[in-house]
Amino acid sequence: MSESSAVRIVQRADAERLYEILVDGRRAGLTAYRDRGAQRVFFHTEVDDAFAGQGLGAELVRWALVDVRESGKRIVPVCPYVATYLKRHDEFADIADPVTSDVLRWLEEELR
Repeated sequence: MSESSAVRIVQRADAERLYEILVDGRRAGLTAYRDRGAQRVFFHTEVDDAFAGQGLGAELVRWALVDVRESGKRIVPVCPYVATYLKRHDEFADIADPVTSDVLRWLEEELR
């Protein structure tokens, strides 16, 4: 099956606190978050090497950010990939909060 005919699904996995992109039922990538009040703090994004170069990371992050907007939350882009995506897509600037030392300390505690 060619990559253009592969079935892609992006979904939020609340129990794991991440968004994932599935290609033909296989997890191809994820972006992980923790919620801090009204903020969704993204701290890690990855795409499996087997799926590299297909634009899955951008598709995943775009879907996640749209979901955050629809939920009424704000975005904190600790993850470098999410931060770069936001710089290139200013349509999410109105719901993006800066990464602060308070957020980083909080996240470090959350991930312990």
